[in-house]
Amino acid sequence: MFHFSNITRSKGDPKIVEGGSSLKQPSDQLARALGWFSIGLGIVEFFAPRRVTETLGMEGHETMVRAFGVREILAGVMSLSVDKNAGLWARVGGDGLDAAALLSGLTPDNPKKGNIALALLMVGGIAVLDYRAAQDTKPQRPGPNARRKLYPNRSGFPKGLQAAKDRAKEMIQHATAGVTS
Repeated sequence: MFHFSNITRSKGDPKIVEGGSSLKQPSDQLARALGWFSIGLGIVEFFAPRRVTETLGMEGHETMVRAFGVREILAGVMSLSVDKNAGLWARVGGDGLDAAALLSGLTPDNPKKGNIALALLMVGGIAVLDYRAAQDTKPQRPGPNARRKLYPNRSGFPKGLQAAKDRAKEMIQHATAGVTS
């Protein structure tokens, strides 16, 4: 089977025959999609904050929009990482910040209240997806009746603690023998 990832591989690198099962899980696919969405939105907020504030009738808040862009990019990168759950929860928290900022723009003198209302609806919908993805990707814990693995007799030394002590003594004797001669 052909995989696009094989195009960029160097000669001698193992070829990808099949993608991992984690990429095929709907929860992981949703997390990836939200991660990329977050990065895209963050880039827009960071590089075009004035366009965002003008669209919402919230001119003068460009620094906040730019900071929100950085937050979005970081949350997106985390959502694409191994610890995607932390990134998704960061997105959920960010949705709350976005909603609060948007609500502050719903003033009687704002002629673009309709745009803010639409943005609030979009943030609400995305928040539902973020929350669901965060719930679906949370680390799995063993059940209450699961057998725990205990290792009271393990020392952390492959050949045992005594072998490590003996080897350390040999090394010290060898080192001091070279100094005394």
